[in-house]
Amino acid sequence: MAHAGPSGVATGGQDPHGERGYVYVDVRSIPEFEAGHPEGAFNIPVAHATPQGMAPNLEFSSVVEKSFGKDARIIVGCRSGGRSLQAASILQSVGFTSVVDQRAGYEGSGEPGWRPLGLPTVKVGAPGRDYESLLAKAR
Repeated sequence: MAHAGPSGVATGGQDPHGERGYVYVDVRSIPEFEAGHPEGAFNIPVAHATPQGMAPNLEFSSVVEKSFGKDARIIVGCRSGGRSLQAASILQSVGFTSVVDQRAGYEGSGEPGWRPLGLPTVKVGAPGRDYESLLAKAR
């Protein structure tokens, strides 16, 4: 699995050079995504926030596959790197072949993340990139 720091990840949810066609999938919970996320990101949580804590999103890999296909070039990111590593492992285990773990995440851990580096962030994403829209389309 490939790893990239946030400065090696593109703005607009794609890779720095654009021609590689990577999409940025933010695997944080819906409330975290709504509080702020990389511009152009898609939100498909690897786990959902519940009153009892985080619960696995059992539809994670199927929503990613139906949204992008297993041949998609995907960068996964979370808050500080733990969930994105888990998400990348899940995707690879079900046959995705081009997955990059954006290891520092949105806030950073051991190195600055997306937001502290001043990379483009938004609170209101582009239409159709929120989890509810992607899930409805996948069903």
